[in-house]
Amino acid sequence: MIIVDVRENESIDKALKQYKFKYNRAGIMRELRNRQQYNKPSVVRRNEKLKAVYRQKKQVEMG
Repeated sequence: MIIVDVRENESIDKALKQYKFKYNRAGIMRELRNRQQYNKPSVVRRNEKLKAVYRQKKQVEMG
């Protein structure tokens, strides 16, 4: 559960922004998407390796 401490006289917009930030950092949506279907561990490892290779290629091109 995400808890946001709201100070006195703090606007609701600022509190909502804090909530959204904590929500994104917690990775709740990512976890929900991963749990929608089962992926074999070998498939998960293969996808992680492919993503790492892609990121590495992008970094070489940029730098």
